[in-house]
Amino acid sequence: MSEDVMTIREMCDAFDVTPRTLRFYEAKELLFPIREGQKRLFTRRDRARLKLILRGKRFGFSLEDIRQLLDLYNMGDQQKTQLAETLKVARHRLDEMKRQRDELGQAIEELAEQIAWGEGQIAGEEPGEGAPHQA
Repeated sequence: MSEDVMTIREMCDAFDVTPRTLRFYEAKELLFPIREGQKRLFTRRDRARLKLILRGKRFGFSLEDIRQLLDLYNMGDQQKTQLAETLKVARHRLDEMKRQRDELGQAIEELAEQIAWGEGQIAGEEPGEGAPHQA
């Protein structure tokens, strides 16, 4: 296969995704492989887009956010609009992730307290000693 195009199998191997994933992204109009009968050939542009899709998914961006950001590539302004919108979405996502981290930290602390209380009960502490407080 030439360096300019890759088959679906080559894409799967290169990006550790399934054929179903690639077909799904194609159906969602995120990738646009060349179709030769049943065969799909992915261009360098498709590979670049897939890298961005996978990165966006890892950061928790929605597929719709990713699609809209990718669609801004051809605005003709050296990708300034695309970059500005990406930064806006990224800042919002970062804020969400920090909030989720804080909530998770609190839940971890509360669960650790519950476990310690339960272990104390099993060890024979008097009822009520170290009992967790109810929120």
